[in-house]
Amino acid sequence: MPASAAPQPILTEFKGGIARLIFNNPARHNAMSLEMWTHGAELLEAFGRDDNIRAILLTGAGNQAFVAGADISKFGDERASREAVETYDRAVARFQQVMRDLEKPTIARIDGFCIGGGLAIAIECDIRVCSEKSSFSVPAAKLGIGYAMDGIRRLRTLVGPAFAAEIFYTARRFSAQEAVMMGLVNRVLPDAELDKHVEDLLSRISENAPLAIQTAKRALIELEKPEDTQDSASCDALVLKCMESEDYVEGRTAFMEKRKPVFRGR
Repeated sequence: MPASAAPQPILTEFKGGIARLIFNNPARHNAMSLEMWTHGAELLEAFGRDDNIRAILLTGAGNQAFVAGADISKFGDERASREAVETYDRAVARFQQVMRDLEKPTIARIDGFCIGGGLAIAIECDIRVCSEKSSFSVPAAKLGIGYAMDGIRRLRTLVGPAFAAEIFYTARRFSAQEAVMMGLVNRVLPDAELDKHVEDLLSRISENAPLAIQTAKRALIELEKPEDTQDSASCDALVLKCMESEDYVEGRTAFMEKRKPVFRGR
């Protein structure tokens, strides 16, 4: 019998204007390989260019993990030399930059372990929702790994300097309840209710005006930058584009007619 094809390390699904990117390495708790970082960035860039996509969901295959860090079993091939490490680090950095540049809403659905590189992915999303059994950690200090300033800055922005220090200094695992208390995630749901909440969230986002959401996302992107590099003009231009759009007319008309608006992103 012919050998079965190797499973795809990243899966995609498209439905109702939502693109789903699924990290598919469940045997290793969806730990990330070089291929996953590289291909994931390419897929996300394609999602960003697709006008039919209104929001992007990132999640892990199975019900044990979002992403449990890097796939250590691949280190012998992917991080065995300085050149290999630099190639790997560039792939990670590109993935993160693509996430930051996306002008569409990004949501992390976390069900289980969210460790190291998995947490780095999750905090690049606009919204993070997790199940009660989920746990979070950055174990770099236990492994003798120095963490890049850029990653520390993003986490510090989310949870503040004191909690960021605790996360990095202790390298311990934090519960879902601790994560929501720190501001690391938006919501904690009972395991059985996670998917319903996520689908309701995606539905609400996809039904709203794409241009209005793009305007808010652009402002959030710019506000992450140092003040002297922020492009407020691009934000102002998007506000004007909203006011001159067909969707603005549709929104006002639907309100007056007491019906649900049908937005087309133009």
